[in-house]
Amino acid sequence: MSKEKPARASSSFHFVAGLSTGVLSASLLQPADLLKTRVQQARSTSLLHTFRDITRGPNSFRQLWRGTLPSVIRTGFGSALYFSTLNALRQHVARSNLLASTGVVSPNNVLQTTTTTTPITTTKKSSSSSLPQLSNLANLTTGAIARASAGFIMMPITVLKVRYESSLYAYPSLSTAASAILRKEGLKGFFAGFGATAVRDAPYAGLYVLFYEQSKKRLAAGSVAVGSSVSINFVSGVMAAGLATAVTNPFDAVKTRLQLMPGRYANMVQATRRMVREEGVRSLFDGLGLRAGRKAISSALAWTVYEELIRRAETKWVEADASL
Repeated sequence: MSKEKPARASSSFHFVAGLSTGVLSASLLQPADLLKTRVQQARSTSLLHTFRDITRGPNSFRQLWRGTLPSVIRTGFGSALYFSTLNALRQHVARSNLLASTGVVSPNNVLQTTTTTTPITTTKKSSSSSLPQLSNLANLTTGAIARASAGFIMMPITVLKVRYESSLYAYPSLSTAASAILRKEGLKGFFAGFGATAVRDAPYAGLYVLFYEQSKKRLAAGSVAVGSSVSINFVSGVMAAGLATAVTNPFDAVKTRLQLMPGRYANMVQATRRMVREEGVRSLFDGLGLRAGRKAISSALAWTVYEELIRRAETKWVEADASL
């Protein structure tokens, strides 16, 4: 009985921890997301020009946080789905003897995570992670699958968020925006740009988890100089986000155009060709600085808080279980 309680608590806690970190990062960093959307919607606008336009208008402070509600819903529940799915996938991979035989996960990790109620004992000794240690391929794959799955479920909220943030639309409320999209574009309008989103998010998440875990291993080796597990995780998060964002930004730029101007851009390939032909390759990297900065902070914050919440919670569950 005592061995089942932590497992149930851990499964639900991953969802709650992901939800908490997503809500926090979305609320704090909404201005950066809004500015990125405005910059990407048209090549003729610059970050400084966009910022000045917003701040010179009425209710400038509120305008910077326009679209916060859909952002919080999308990022909060998206993070909850992502982290809980990622945890389930990683636990499954870590316990798979078949995958261990192919080198995806070390046999020692499989043995330890199978015989204990929490993975913390397998990772705490060698790194700052509270999660099972997998191979590079497993980190890449599990991260990509978890993000693509969460992205598909949250896609309607993503479309609403982007439309509401953009100056191309004047929706007075989210309900008005939803009604307008449904009336003019049908249900498929809520999934506009999903192809580009999936191509952006799946590689980003996979590369992020890969870079993140590798960075933690390297920094943990010099933990005396770097500091606590919290600082190791945060620094690793910043570096991983920067690298993954640079690789996937073209898909983000294309995704934004598809969601804002579905009549002008038919699909991902056509949108990419038209953007490059009319505006040059540089248009694929519009908003890179903003996105990289936002992703570095939001991802590092989310993963650091998430791992710390999981580590502390599982430590308490293990101690409580041992005292019974």
